[in-house]
Amino acid sequence: MEHLRIFIELTRLNKPTGFMLLFWPCSWGLAYSYVFEKDLNLFLYYLLLFFLGSVLMRSAGCIFNDVVDKDFDKKVQRTKERPIASGKISIIRSFLYIAGLCFLAFLILIQFNFFTIMLGLGSMLLAFSYPFMKRITYWPQLFLGLTFNWGVVMAWAALNNSISYEIIILYVSAIFWTLGYDTIYGVQDIADDEIIGVKSTAIKFRKNIKLFVGSCYIITYSLIVYVFKEDISINLSTFFMFMFFLSLIYQLIIFKEEDSSKCLRAFKTNNYSGFFLFLSIFLK
Repeated sequence: MEHLRIFIELTRLNKPTGFMLLFWPCSWGLAYSYVFEKDLNLFLYYLLLFFLGSVLMRSAGCIFNDVVDKDFDKKVQRTKERPIASGKISIIRSFLYIAGLCFLAFLILIQFNFFTIMLGLGSMLLAFSYPFMKRITYWPQLFLGLTFNWGVVMAWAALNNSISYEIIILYVSAIFWTLGYDTIYGVQDIADDEIIGVKSTAIKFRKNIKLFVGSCYIITYSLIVYVFKEDISINLSTFFMFMFFLSLIYQLIIFKEEDSSKCLRAFKTNNYSGFFLFLSIFLK
């Protein structure tokens, strides 16, 4: 039981917001594809596969991030008790877990067409380079956005075996969404990050952080409206698109730079944001 507890803590399976934020863009891409390819059984099957893949890859990513950041994590109040930083688990066992999780994710990936498999394998470079970005740039959140939202392109390709102009715009909108919400998340660690020399957009824009996050969210919503402008009318789809917008505004209102609990609360709200947009696209 102790090993299971450590594994859950290591993979953050007890904190589902993370893997859901990886899954929602996948669901957007699938829902958008479903608008054109009305195969409900295949849609639901792929939705399940992408969900499982999101859980597995986010879990592997968390472990790899903790391996890379173990020395930093020891110095940060919020992370010093993580299993690797605190010595509860060895680096070798951690890599064995990573290998096992990636293998299971690969078994899921090969259920799709060849083009989607290549897209998935190509994303590995992004996934495993992200943890190093905070050492060299103030924009690690941008790299997280590139990585976390690649699923929207993969999901579209899984049903269409192609890439469209609209899906790229949706991908870019999701990148700005992540840039916003992960900046909010990063506010929690500004003090510790500055001491140990780690960079983030939260530090770069700390004097105008709400303006920066708000600008990211405005770009996100504007691009989404652009993609789906022909479907905007008095209907459920438009209602949930507006709910997505309201959820972003709500985050801007509640998060406070000096209150980490409100930053975390605002960050977790994005789980609802992703769900609202999924419903908006699916109900078109």
